[in-house]
Amino acid sequence: MFDLNILLRKNIKKLAPYSSARDEFSGEARVFLDANENSLGSPLLKWYNRYPDPHQQLLKKAVSSVKNIPAEKIFLGNGSDECIDLLYRSFCNPGKDNVIICPPTYGMYEVSANINDVEIRIAPLLEDFQLNLAHIESLVDVHTKIIWLCSPNNPTGNSLNREELEMVLNNFEGIVAVDEAYINFAKQKSLLQELNDYPNLVVLQTFSKAWGLAGLRLGLAFASKEIVDILSKVKPPYNINQATQDLALKALEEVGQVNDMIKEIVDMRNALAEVFEKMAIIEKVYPSDANFILIKIKDAKKVYDYLLTKGIVVRDRSRVLLCEDCLRVTVGTEKENTDLVDALISMKNEQ
Repeated sequence: MFDLNILLRKNIKKLAPYSSARDEFSGEARVFLDANENSLGSPLLKWYNRYPDPHQQLLKKAVSSVKNIPAEKIFLGNGSDECIDLLYRSFCNPGKDNVIICPPTYGMYEVSANINDVEIRIAPLLEDFQLNLAHIESLVDVHTKIIWLCSPNNPTGNSLNREELEMVLNNFEGIVAVDEAYINFAKQKSLLQELNDYPNLVVLQTFSKAWGLAGLRLGLAFASKEIVDILSKVKPPYNINQATQDLALKALEEVGQVNDMIKEIVDMRNALAEVFEKMAIIEKVYPSDANFILIKIKDAKKVYDYLLTKGIVVRDRSRVLLCEDCLRVTVGTEKENTDLVDALISMKNEQ
């Protein structure tokens, strides 16, 4: 039985959150002399002399409308990495608790665990990049607080089987964090609509991928109101700056344009995969539900270095478990994709 109070760190349970000037005042006012801001303004055309809304109420309302999730179940972080870190700081006691990761997967789950002095237990994916449920189950003990699952997965690009995700959710008494950074490019539906069924579910998403706002650093965590309240208590008071809130609000007015971009990227991804399949230099093209493709290629490091000489940067994943001799290729513009293919052909011809 999932019990949030048992999972929560005792010091977090007792924590009195920092109370900012904007927390202590609510309503309408004309003169603000409470937060020690510069009342004369700022050197920018738009003044940013006032602290931002610490609860991002307007932005959460807009996200709520797009995602069809109540605002009280939405947490906004300074990138998804802040959401990951706050889950560790809220639920994992340093030097005592553990989490489970399933490599190959996103590296920040491990980095953040190490920063927070939390034991990492590893249940590698199977050869088809799906979950090894028996291995995961064998690693769970009373100190296992979080299982990290990435779907579509990075760097492999595939979605995890929905039935197996639900099996973990139904059988694990801790928090299951499902990272859906690439969900907009996938055929598989998001788990967002399952939040009411799984009180232990945290869904992570981002504005960095499909929305094209990586430079703003805006991540999202969707969870029960109880979990969101805990993350909100632990976060820094003004974790999302005003410029990010303003620009994200503007972007959320352009859902149609974003959907058009997603379709274009998926079409180019599929076309690029077809081209890769026909290239002798590429040994395997892994199925992708993301905006990138993982390819197995002879002498991956050599290919990576050659592409650099042509001014093309891909990601060498050769040292990652189960990704030996693999490169991860982001879907670029049509011209960038053509330049990449031409470079691979020229390398083949030079051999």
